[in-house]
Amino acid sequence: MINVEIPGEGELQIEHVIFDVNGTLAVDGILFPEVLSQLKVLREKVKIHLLTADTHGKQSEIDQQLGVIAIRIKEGNEAEQKAAYLGKLGAEHCAAVGQGANDSLMLKEARIGICVLSEEGAALGTLLQADLVVPDIVSALTVLNHPARMVATLRK
Repeated sequence: MINVEIPGEGELQIEHVIFDVNGTLAVDGILFPEVLSQLKVLREKVKIHLLTADTHGKQSEIDQQLGVIAIRIKEGNEAEQKAAYLGKLGAEHCAAVGQGANDSLMLKEARIGICVLSEEGAALGTLLQADLVVPDIVSALTVLNHPARMVATLRK
């Protein structure tokens, strides 16, 4: 579990981290460098979930690399599907990481929503729904692996 006290915000007790895949963990269906090593560290603390529309048709390869079977999102109402998945896990104990327009509700409803700026960019609506914005996926994973780093940014 990730456990950190944020002054003015309360205690974060994160049991699950949900990641969008394309644009967040990967570009053109290929994982960003360092994702695998950082996720190995993170999975010792929390349960990892992947949600994807499998835009590039390479999710099976990514699943094998990460040792996690992604949940495939169906076309249409993708943001609502991702938010519903979060709700089933219990949003108050989840962090969500994404950058696409279909990640906006998930980031808004998660206990901590992290928007990643990526090579594909980040949807403005998603950026505005996030609690924390980071320059890349490695930064997001580093913050999750070292949660005390969130204190200075999120304290109120």
